[in-house]
Amino acid sequence: MKKILLAFTALIFSSTLFSQVLEPVKWSTSVEKLSDKEYILVSKATIESGWHLYSQNVPENGPIPTSFIYDDGEEAIQIIGNTSEEEGHTIDDPVFEMKIKFFENTVTFKQKIEVKESVETIEGFVEFMVCDDTRCLPPTEVDLVFKLNKTLPASNSASVVEINTDTETANNNPESKKGLWTIFFVAFLSGFAALLTPCVFPMIPMTVSFFTKQSKNKAVGVKNAIIYGICIIVIYVLLGTAVTGIFGADALNALATNVWFNVIFFLLLVIFAVSFLGAFEIMLPNSWANKVDSQADKGGLVGIFFMALALAIVSFSCTGPIVGTLLVEAASKGGLAPIIGMLGFSLAIALPFALFAAFPGWLNSLPKSGGWLNSVKVVLGFLELALAFKFLSQADLVLQAHLLEREVFLAIWIAIFGTLAFYLFGKIQLPHDSPLTHISVGRLGLGLVVLSFTIYMIPGLWGAPLNLISAFPPPLEYSESPYGVGYTKVGGGAMAAAHSELPDGAHLLAPHDILAFNDYDKGLAYAKQIGKPVMIDFTGWACVNCRKMEQNVWPKPEVLNILKNDVVLISLYVDDKRPLEANEVTESKLRPGKQLKYIGQKWSELQTIKYKANSQPFYVLMDHDEKNLVDPVGYTPDVEAYKNWLQTGLNVFSSKSDK
Repeated sequence: MKKILLAFTALIFSSTLFSQVLEPVKWSTSVEKLSDKEYILVSKATIESGWHLYSQNVPENGPIPTSFIYDDGEEAIQIIGNTSEEEGHTIDDPVFEMKIKFFENTVTFKQKIEVKESVETIEGFVEFMVCDDTRCLPPTEVDLVFKLNKTLPASNSASVVEINTDTETANNNPESKKGLWTIFFVAFLSGFAALLTPCVFPMIPMTVSFFTKQSKNKAVGVKNAIIYGICIIVIYVLLGTAVTGIFGADALNALATNVWFNVIFFLLLVIFAVSFLGAFEIMLPNSWANKVDSQADKGGLVGIFFMALALAIVSFSCTGPIVGTLLVEAASKGGLAPIIGMLGFSLAIALPFALFAAFPGWLNSLPKSGGWLNSVKVVLGFLELALAFKFLSQADLVLQAHLLEREVFLAIWIAIFGTLAFYLFGKIQLPHDSPLTHISVGRLGLGLVVLSFTIYMIPGLWGAPLNLISAFPPPLEYSESPYGVGYTKVGGGAMAAAHSELPDGAHLLAPHDILAFNDYDKGLAYAKQIGKPVMIDFTGWACVNCRKMEQNVWPKPEVLNILKNDVVLISLYVDDKRPLEANEVTESKLRPGKQLKYIGQKWSELQTIKYKANSQPFYVLMDHDEKNLVDPVGYTPDVEAYKNWLQTGLNVFSSKSDK
């Protein structure tokens, strides 16, 4: 009883917090003068602690991006380029299953313009969405006004307005640091894999022997080998620096979510994979290697550097595909990620040369070069091929083409890894493989791991979540059937069973089979018809915590039974961008002079006016007179507390009906 009272008290307290209109973002504007005709419009957002504002560049099916619209004053001004933004934070969001960039505390956006005529004021507006750890607010529009002060001297400095960049904050952010360490670790393992290919591994004893024999003494040989290793690191880090410097972190981050980029990179990875499997060799021009070799004969530090460069060029057919994949993956995270990635990769390549030069006796323990090196290359080819379909899947998700749905993706991966297992067991041979007289214990162990992984993926065709690889295949709802291949519906509950045909405006919410409406009036009319209370679910397509509730709380039997049998669910999406019918377009009561053009705006205004709240998720239990049965609640991850809230509302409705 005490637990129930505590839970109920928490719900009342929660409802008090949610029954308010939140405005966690304040906007201010200023103008920087570049010349008599060129200006920069500066929009600064000050964000309350705990909230975050999303970037302008957000992948399809993610949260609502921040977007700016400027009035060109009947072509009196010209917009130059796109609105720039700061670095911010980029994370791998587990709910949306995509990389998402956002800002905290403050962020400044800049737009360059050219004034063609005498203009004193420029107007525009910004549309944005903000979330905290428990709720999201619906898309909001704020008017922006920029005053052009033409008496100010032209200046490129930021003295006109103080801009508080968030770069230092981003670099000190624990999530950012964690991401960089992950990139470094993955790159280091990739470098180690490249080290075990036939292009690189045989170079270790050859290079170490060269340094030890050509040096006056062992100490000099060790020093030269260490310098050689450092040169390898410098070469690859310079490559990562060049990629970041030429393209820029933000450009690469936006590019990584581009459809054509993903398709092109898919084709590139397929070519790399086919090369690894032995169809052909990808090599840089021989003239490059010859020129570098001639420079290496000079000796000294310059000669050692060109020896390292020669290794990078000669081994390109093995390292190029791995380096290319790493650079794209790292670049999509922005910032220092490409540099950190190349540092980890090159460190794994360089360490053996330095260590074996310091301890040449270790060379005797190295396995001899042979067919196993080509096997490593083939395994990498299969992995490249599997990864290629991740990029094709991203393009398909953005286009919503439904050509590579979850079942198709998993079938392809099962085929790839199943074939790899057969290869490791010696049942398949490729062009450059040596005759296999027996299977080593290591190869057998790896084959068993790959076969186990293949079998693990098979239930995914029937709707299994596959948590181990959840970041790779499309989400569960992006499938031929949300219930899984060949799987029938769970059962529609008492109401669905009573109606073989769905009521007007209703649908079954998969995969739980909850009867739901997306229209307020139709849902309320149906509730009156069957004598059930109404549960309004103010939600959003881009609401993270709404998905958490639907995935983690609603499926629990004690909650699901109520939602399917005891209430009529009306889900109102406040970020629904579909236009209203012409006869439904009305003037906003909250913003006089502005029209409600979209379905989402209509439901957002309903929530704000009627319930004095604008965050999602937001749940209301009401009777047929549209009066609350219990105080509304927001995000409630505690299953017991949520169930008690539902049951309390049902008890009140039942007592009213008995009178």
